[in-house]
Amino acid sequence: MAVSCSDNLEDLNQNIKDPTAVSGESLFASAQKQLADQVVTPNVNLNNLRLWTQQLQETTYTDESQYDQITRAIPDNHWREIYRDVLKDLDEAARVISETDNDLTNALKPNKLAIIEVLTVYAYSNLVETYGDVPYSEALDIDNLLPAYDDGLTIYKDLIARLNSAIGGMNTGVGSFSDTEDMMYSGDVSHWKKFANSLKLRMGIMLSDVDAGLSKSTVESAVTSGVFTSNADNGSYMYSAAAPNNNPMNDNLVLSGRNDYVAAVTIIDIMNDLEDPRRPVYFTDVDGEYIGGEIGEISAYPDYSHVADRLVDPTEPGVLLSYVEVRFLMAEAAARGYSVGGDAATHYAAGITASFDYWGAEDVAAYLAKPEVDYASALATSTSSPAWKQVIGTQAYLGLYNRTFASYLSIRRLDYPILAEPTGAESGFPTRYLYPVGEQTLNEDNYNAASTAIGGDAPETRLFWDKFYTFDF
Repeated sequence: MAVSCSDNLEDLNQNIKDPTAVSGESLFASAQKQLADQVVTPNVNLNNLRLWTQQLQETTYTDESQYDQITRAIPDNHWREIYRDVLKDLDEAARVISETDNDLTNALKPNKLAIIEVLTVYAYSNLVETYGDVPYSEALDIDNLLPAYDDGLTIYKDLIARLNSAIGGMNTGVGSFSDTEDMMYSGDVSHWKKFANSLKLRMGIMLSDVDAGLSKSTVESAVTSGVFTSNADNGSYMYSAAAPNNNPMNDNLVLSGRNDYVAAVTIIDIMNDLEDPRRPVYFTDVDGEYIGGEIGEISAYPDYSHVADRLVDPTEPGVLLSYVEVRFLMAEAAARGYSVGGDAATHYAAGITASFDYWGAEDVAAYLAKPEVDYASALATSTSSPAWKQVIGTQAYLGLYNRTFASYLSIRRLDYPILAEPTGAESGFPTRYLYPVGEQTLNEDNYNAASTAIGGDAPETRLFWDKFYTFDF
């Protein structure tokens, strides 16, 4: 009994099985997966944008299709996921990698830090594009529980500067993360540089109606430096066959055993009118027809089209940024008079072609020749001002199917196609997420200041870059 006892309780209370420190590379890998999951998931508690952009409609519980942001605390959940599980992990990853001195990996350090910075910019830009003014200069400090909110446009401009610095710091002749640490590009720095430039292109376009000069210079420099040039460049997270590393669409639509979604009538009607060859690769048919559920209404699962099998494959990559999106952004840039090599019609056709190629759809040449699709003839019948907004906006919408935040950005910026007012809508079309309830109660003074600065914490409040609105509700 004497030898079995000890008065050194601190030594006995140590957990010798778990690590006492986590590597920066592991933190980066975790942040990358959390970001991909949050962008890709169809979970109604986390991401309802397939419903808001009317690509899908709910079968039984229609609240989210009716723009209910509160019942499931969507703004709170997205805020938490991006700040805590993405940005804080990236911040800590950068700190640990910076402080680690290892002769075997020191040469890789600058590229690792640049890649972390690129994903950090991606995450912060998403917050600004989704909420407006957000905590930035005082964010991520665990000792500051009441961070002030920064002006959205000021943040955005600073993010572009940070992106420029990260791009300039990348050395494509040296490696970075390993293929087990980076599930997007396996540490290929040349691909990360293209990703960074493509993100810069998108951010530049987002400023087109608020700061045309900065928008033009940002877009043109991104294209000059090198954006995506094929679907092989896509910024996609590589999921695996088994949970928990399977695609969240598989997790929520197959493994859950639930039949919560059908195709939405808005996208189905557009594709039916165009006899779009992508219908069978996007959706299932019902006795040879493609049928979408009415927006905001209960839609019995057997009566409507569903997402095609490919979308719920566990290994389907989760796309954060795509070549399809890049081509439509370049079409928009050319239509605005920016020098991006080629005209709007060329980039527009290339965007449609890239979408067909990505999904394995056939007959793109015949589709492009349709009067409703051909760029010149579609411009002639467009009812938008300028005419290219409706033309590019409609095809970008179809090309960005299943892309959640990318589709949401495109619709809010171009305001086309015209969406339907949901039955029982709880607000007008939500042009932003509400601020989290937690911020309203725990960070009240800073919340009130931010709410006042953006023009009110309402779903319909248009953010600094969103100057136009064409829906009738």
